[in-house]
Amino acid sequence: MHLSGCLELEWFEAQGFQVSRLPVHSSMWICALPMYDWPEIRSDVDTLWAELRERFLAVGIDAPQHLVRCNGDMPAVPGGIRDAAGNVIAPDPASLPPEEFDLATLWRHPQLLFSQTCWGPLLTTGLAEHVRVIAQPDYSDVEGGRGESYSSAVVMRREGKPDAAAPMDGLPSLPLDQLRGARLAFNEPHSMSGLLALRDDLAASGEGLEIFSDQVATGGHRLSIRAVAEGRADVATIDCRSWHLARRHEPCASSLSVVGWTGLRKGLPYIRAAALPQGILQYYPQLM
Repeated sequence: MHLSGCLELEWFEAQGFQVSRLPVHSSMWICALPMYDWPEIRSDVDTLWAELRERFLAVGIDAPQHLVRCNGDMPAVPGGIRDAAGNVIAPDPASLPPEEFDLATLWRHPQLLFSQTCWGPLLTTGLAEHVRVIAQPDYSDVEGGRGESYSSAVVMRREGKPDAAAPMDGLPSLPLDQLRGARLAFNEPHSMSGLLALRDDLAASGEGLEIFSDQVATGGHRLSIRAVAEGRADVATIDCRSWHLARRHEPCASSLSVVGWTGLRKGLPYIRAAALPQGILQYYPQLM
């Protein structure tokens, strides 16, 4: 079975989506791997996508050659992205700054064939209504990861102490005495690895985010690392793969040490748009 670009466009229009018409040879789908797409490993991410794309092409699904990496890469949806009831759930990507990347809009785009998100937004922002989880990545190759589960490294400025090893039992290991009164840097409020996991593990210890004297939203794990290293914050929780990348590519990471770990949880899932043609959905089990 092959779903041609024309048939794909007709399907979207039949569902009531006012999608922009793309050039004849363009895929109607969009794909993105934004969660670990650091500039230093962009070629590796592209290689991974090329391998995944071959799986889609092998069953006749016209997956795009290039990943979406900014708002300007997403097809326009005049009038905004709407749910099945006609409610606007995200803006038209064409109305957003083209060089920025609004992940909430990406994840709700009706043409989303494959991407990766965080369980935080899935559980707290209503995203789960508009996407379907199709697979979980393996974190076994980095400290703090085990199969499809991951944890976050609790990092502070280095004071001559060795890094705390990730607990073998996967349970949280939080140095409450060091956290009390510290300034917390976190990537964004809906992040599982950057805030929600820490919140829940503190609660299990009879504490809360009030243990911190201040909380500073930075916009990204890498920015949280820099905030701690530069003295604008004292502590941050960084998911284990991001910390693995930071130790290799972020100079500020060398001035930080790991003082604890959050507990193991499911890692960042791969997703697709909830409403896709049945002719495509039947292939996802073998694709993944």
